[in-house]
Amino acid sequence: MKFVDEATITVEAGKGGNGCLSFRREKYIPKGGPDGGDGGDGGSVFVEADESLNTLIDYRFTRRFKAESGEAGSGRNCTGSKGEDLVLKLPVGTTVVDVDTNEVLADLTHVGQREKIAQGGWHGLGNTRFKSSVNRTPRQTTKGSEGELRQLRLELKVLADVGLLGLPNAGKSTLIRSISAARPKVADYPFTTLVPNLGVVRTEAHRSFVVADIPGIIEGAAEGAGLGIRFLKHLARNRVLLHLVDMAPWDEKTPAEAALTAVRELEKFSPTLAEQPRWLLLNKLDLLPEEEQEEACQAVIDALGWEGPLYRISALNKSGLTPLVHDLQEYLDARAEAVAEEPELLEEERRIRAIIDEEARENLRRLKAEMRARREAEDDLDDDDFDDDDYDIEVEYVR
Repeated sequence: MKFVDEATITVEAGKGGNGCLSFRREKYIPKGGPDGGDGGDGGSVFVEADESLNTLIDYRFTRRFKAESGEAGSGRNCTGSKGEDLVLKLPVGTTVVDVDTNEVLADLTHVGQREKIAQGGWHGLGNTRFKSSVNRTPRQTTKGSEGELRQLRLELKVLADVGLLGLPNAGKSTLIRSISAARPKVADYPFTTLVPNLGVVRTEAHRSFVVADIPGIIEGAAEGAGLGIRFLKHLARNRVLLHLVDMAPWDEKTPAEAALTAVRELEKFSPTLAEQPRWLLLNKLDLLPEEEQEEACQAVIDALGWEGPLYRISALNKSGLTPLVHDLQEYLDARAEAVAEEPELLEEERRIRAIIDEEARENLRRLKAEMRARREAEDDLDDDDFDDDDYDIEVEYVR
């Protein structure tokens, strides 16, 4: 199944039923008065987080959804039945954005969360409602109102505690294979990873965290080079980023240059995301002669001006991974406890994530517009040719 992390759909809530114009007509009751009932309310449209889903592919083929309209009222003061609500099932981690206003209507962060995104129309009033002492036979009714019509953009971001950042072939997939049960494709060439992979790292019986491996970025990714920056948005919800640097690079770029490239592209994508907690992992040190390792590591540290957490590892032979995993678990547990004790920290996290989301959204809109303009100029292609979902792997949690 294809991994689709973005889709545009149109939803329409149901129309409210019209009020009824009716008078009571029975034998021996010549002036029975009005008995027109109200219409029923239109159905609303909801979205709900479903843990069994992990892609938006269903919303790439069916793009228009409409809730049921309310029935009209009828005589004998009968109210029309309410239109049935429409519930759209979405993966956990999906953000629903109004295309016209850029308003975030829903952010589905936990299983079972349900949010209303389109209000159903209100019912019309039957003529019984307009009866008064001076108007015994009202012929006035009202029509039901139209339901809300919205064009929505669905944005899926994988939910993980830790995100892996680095250039292609830095060893991100090897690392996630070494510390979890996930088995992403690993090979000795760039862009082996085409879509995000998730792995659950278990440190003890009831302690674990989730790691996200995304495709590597290259110089010029912010301008669309390589796989571009579209997958960087999946790092927006991570509490810590692990920046992997290949200390034995396959190309002519030095480790220091590679590290700076990744940081620069991250800053172009989202300055706020670049300021979030980040740990530096110097990988593949086992491929360097022992006497050269310290000098090579120091060159990267100096180039970045690095003062944060630093780990010297080899993801392939698992050297240095035990203290890394232990420290990550301790850091995440401490952060979770702090958030539980101080709700203000959670609000601050949400505020920062909202800023990152908006920065990412704006950059992706700009990049897509530029790519579409270039391609249309060259080939006069249709907009539908730019659905960037042509991949054949699905994001899965592997425990």
